[in-house]
Amino acid sequence: MWYFTSPQIIFGEGALSALDDLKGHRALIVTDGTLVNLGLVAVVTAHLDRARIAYAVFDRVEPDPSLDTVRAGSAVAHNYQPDWIVGLGGGSAMDAAKAIWVTYEHPELDPAEINPITELGLRRKARLITIPTTSGTGAEVTWAIVLTDTASGRKLGLGNRENVADIAIVDPSLAVGMPRYLTIDTGLDALTHAIEGYTCTWHTDLTDGICLQATRLVLEYLPRVAVDGKDLEARERMHNAATLAGLGFGNALASMAHATGHAIGARFHVPHGRAVGMMLPYTIEYIAAEAPERFADVGTTIGLEAGTPHASARALADHLRSFSRGLGQATSVAEMGISWTDYEAALEQLVDDAFNDASIMTAARARVPGHHPPRRPDRGPSLGRASQSCLRACLHRRQRAGGTLYARHSGWARADQCRSTRARQPSDADDRPRGRHERAFCG
Repeated sequence: MWYFTSPQIIFGEGALSALDDLKGHRALIVTDGTLVNLGLVAVVTAHLDRARIAYAVFDRVEPDPSLDTVRAGSAVAHNYQPDWIVGLGGGSAMDAAKAIWVTYEHPELDPAEINPITELGLRRKARLITIPTTSGTGAEVTWAIVLTDTASGRKLGLGNRENVADIAIVDPSLAVGMPRYLTIDTGLDALTHAIEGYTCTWHTDLTDGICLQATRLVLEYLPRVAVDGKDLEARERMHNAATLAGLGFGNALASMAHATGHAIGARFHVPHGRAVGMMLPYTIEYIAAEAPERFADVGTTIGLEAGTPHASARALADHLRSFSRGLGQATSVAEMGISWTDYEAALEQLVDDAFNDASIMTAARARVPGHHPPRRPDRGPSLGRASQSCLRACLHRRQRAGGTLYARHSGWARADQCRSTRARQPSDADDRPRGRHERAFCG
């Protein structure tokens, strides 16, 4: 048995007018100061005025919202007693709105304690509306919540199926003013959601088609809207693609690009979409060394035919790298401006943080010989503690050999690392990039 969770989705030009008929008394809008200054909050409140719903605005959400921000927003909700919470913005605002909603209904619960196991019994005090102003995170239709623990510098993957929004309003007019860099960063996030939702071990028949269509849309329309932000057709298709990708990966899961991207993003303050988009081709090459078939499917869907599944997976990774370069995006850690000294000093923590990220659990190659990748609960036992220990050992063994997915697979292989990799015994051969990929990493 498995589940497919979705809000009611109102989409297309003019979707925001659905707020005119909203029933209720008070709404708390959770957003950021930038959207207040841009006038987008006023656009939403004009519709709430037509519905005769009073409102208050909590506009203190920062990028990668912290646990403290959610606690402050929850205090505002307790004082205001809304019957609607409205998350307006990108993924940060919508994730903060979800967490504020949960802790408003459950004041005894700290935001760091939100989990998929506890029965919450939400909607006794309020319901949730999500309104995305970017085209990428898919947070409007997922129940995932990503918050930052500023004390440890870690991103926390939280959430419960109950905290999916009641209504998602996907109106492309709200995304027209996005700057180019944000359009690209969030677009690559949507692309990573779509590909990882299709290739993770928890994919389903209900999510596969959604993920493939989202992939097609991003690859076709992101370059167009990056060139012309006023291209309304491209804006609408990208807004729809982001929601589709959110539905797809939100009902399957993500994979290794998200685990590693979360670690890099939290440590070096790299925007989420940029970090996961950079890691995606490298993690495809790593996973496809053992499990290439579904990556080959994605390649076939977008017209890449390379003969064998392994060759098709490599062609997909190459295509995605070229796609990012065409958008002016960094394709390595070095190109992001992170120094080798800082990167090497953080490597142990990056490995630990990626290992502890929930997304690693559904990577098709998050294992060592004798241990199987995690499976959906309806398909058998998930990865236990013993296998987790083996995963940690696998990542660290690759590091000692100079070949972790961080050091080598982010373009940071040094000459001595390349020599040590080439000198390894044949038993280690399956763990290393091969042929021209090895030359690309080692120079």
